[in-house]
Amino acid sequence: MKNTSVDPIKGFSKLSKQAKMEWLVQNFSDEPNESLQMLQGYWHALPEVQKLHDEFIENTVSNYYLPFGVAPNFQINQKMYTIPFAIEESSVVAAAAKAANFWLDRGGFKTTVLSTTKVGHVHFIWDGQDHAALSSFFSNQKDNLISSTDEITKNMRARGGGILDIELIDKSELETDYFQLAVKFDTRDSMGANFINSCLETIAKEWQSSIEASDLAGNVQIVMSILSNYTPECVVRAEVSCAVEDINEGSGISNEEFAEKFRRAIRIAQIEPYRAVTHNKGIMNGIDSVIIATGNDFRATEACAHAYAARDGQYRSLTNAEVVDGTFRFWLDLPLSVGTVGGIISLHPMVKFAHELLGNPDAEELMQIIAVAGLAQNFSAVRSLITSGIQKGHMKMHLLNILNQLEATEDEKAQIVEYFKDKVVSFSAAVEIFSKLRGIPVDQKVKK
Repeated sequence: MKNTSVDPIKGFSKLSKQAKMEWLVQNFSDEPNESLQMLQGYWHALPEVQKLHDEFIENTVSNYYLPFGVAPNFQINQKMYTIPFAIEESSVVAAAAKAANFWLDRGGFKTTVLSTTKVGHVHFIWDGQDHAALSSFFSNQKDNLISSTDEITKNMRARGGGILDIELIDKSELETDYFQLAVKFDTRDSMGANFINSCLETIAKEWQSSIEASDLAGNVQIVMSILSNYTPECVVRAEVSCAVEDINEGSGISNEEFAEKFRRAIRIAQIEPYRAVTHNKGIMNGIDSVIIATGNDFRATEACAHAYAARDGQYRSLTNAEVVDGTFRFWLDLPLSVGTVGGIISLHPMVKFAHELLGNPDAEELMQIIAVAGLAQNFSAVRSLITSGIQKGHMKMHLLNILNQLEATEDEKAQIVEYFKDKVVSFSAAVEIFSKLRGIPVDQKVKK
């Protein structure tokens, strides 16, 4: 192995892409020529498309591929969708498709956008003592603060969005002299990050200058102005329901037992954080996959979802279930801030195709589709856990990955897949049957 401790390099960002790659492979690869070919092999065949990719971030040397799959037959509010997923985990698309088919005959998925408000803050320090005077001053300045952003917000206001409200929040009990201006926004079909931050910075300047020009006793210092990725007032609900007698999911247990075991499994995720984290991770398998496929920000979505899951002081399941009067109901409330216009959404060819696949939804419709993907994922996961167990289906999907690691031929793959048709898959079992087919000792070194 090469020593990865190399001397610092100056001006790396100014090098050509070719020079960057050559520096990387010469310093970090045991097989520079093969590594260089690999990096170039992932370039897009169309130069104009590759140029787009090169300019998304700095220091681009290649592209990183994720599988782009689809799950059809999603009925959402009586409308049919085929949902795109971008993810490397083997069982996610299969689980989503299975849930879609299950609920297709039971009324499909129902969704509601509960709210669409986003928020950002001007964080500032004010060392005055008369907090009531500051509050009164803010009330008099509020309209002026909003109007200071008119040039920025005019286009958004024309689309029905803009600044909804501004609130002064006193946080001085938590940090000396610390206050906030909490600004609420509706950004319509845009994710709105740049819009929100521009508004906040303008409001901050106006707020500082207005205080400095006033007769308020005390000095003001703007610490920062920044949107929040926590959006508990931008929430979508996805749900499914059916009569318990119609749940007939085919696992061999009664409908009543299935419904009650499912409810208990969700309740355990509500009260036990160790289970809740894994439970919610499964939900995010579906959420993140569609977020990535549609060019939205999965890091913001993840952070927001997990904060929301802990909003009452304990980390809990994002999904809920109940069995009431013979009806099984399962639902998800998710804070979700997404966009359908601007940025990478308007540039990345696969992202544009994903939106076309969904019928070019607006932001609210996309919120609903994404929430359904998360609910579907969780339904399939919990369904497996309380019946056959999670590994049976997951390892069957993972089998091809194992066989590719072993560099099995297509004929060997077919034989091994058939062998495991009615057997539990494990890596060791796959190696054993592969070794037998090859006529080599099981303990002989194979490529991992």
